[in-house]
Amino acid sequence: MTKDITKTKKKSFGQRLKKDFKDHWELYLMALPVVIYFLLFNYLPMAGIVMAFQKYSMRKGIFGSGWVGLQNFQRFFSSPNFWRLLRNTLLISFYGLLFSFPLPIVFALCLNEVRNAKFKKFVQTVSYLPYFISVVVVVSILFDFGKSNGLFTIIAEKFGWTGDAVISSPKWFRTLYIGSNLWQHLGYNSIIFISALAAIDPTLYEAARIDGANRWQQTLHVTLPGISSTIVVLLILRLGQIMGVGYEKIILMYGPSTYETGDVIASYVYRMGLLNSDYSYSTAVNLFNSVINLIVLTVANLISRKVNETSIW
Repeated sequence: MTKDITKTKKKSFGQRLKKDFKDHWELYLMALPVVIYFLLFNYLPMAGIVMAFQKYSMRKGIFGSGWVGLQNFQRFFSSPNFWRLLRNTLLISFYGLLFSFPLPIVFALCLNEVRNAKFKKFVQTVSYLPYFISVVVVVSILFDFGKSNGLFTIIAEKFGWTGDAVISSPKWFRTLYIGSNLWQHLGYNSIIFISALAAIDPTLYEAARIDGANRWQQTLHVTLPGISSTIVVLLILRLGQIMGVGYEKIILMYGPSTYETGDVIASYVYRMGLLNSDYSYSTAVNLFNSVINLIVLTVANLISRKVNETSIW
């Protein structure tokens, strides 16, 4: 009896799926390139994880290379670069979270208070423009402004800096990296918060005004609670990238003189994998990075679900 019911459910589900596909085949066709993209470039390459446990040889391939177990991980953990890479990655990510996450929220709240529609659109447009500038161009600007006679170096000297060009100084690397990221992504990252603000029911503000709430009190008791779920979800996702400092901008900015503060795990993987052709070792390092991100994401999601019942799964 149970088997018959199960068969009926499976059959009915198949029929519903077939009917849905027949009625909305255009949507399925539109989604097909996206599905193929993620299968080819996100899921299929995950098979390469096995290289982390091998002594990979391009001649022998994945299926012919010998297994070395956790040897590549042990090599990384015992490397003199391990603590430097871990420290730099966490510090850059923490500073990015400290400044780059709350400031787009503040910017969105400020724009929400602007009543002049033309001025508001102008400010939004200007704030979005840096996002569309290439990273290569941004780094070129940093090098021009950070050289010995550049604007940043001159300003730093006004505040007591006695060194050479700030772009080649380890002390200034994180400041330039975080500051340029903030300038480039502030407006773009505020879009989702501006959208969340637009979805708040205007009658809540009217009720708050009737109760005598001023603009600051309305922000505290209406605006922030109205976008709190959006903030929490984005914060969880951001914490899931705590070890995910990208290598693209790092490798364009850093040099041997700034390895002390600028070298992160992603840039180390780039050097070991692509420049030194040590594929197994670089895969192991990157896998360690991904596992830590996954653990942090899972823990942050569990804590959020228990504290305020907001989570991404």
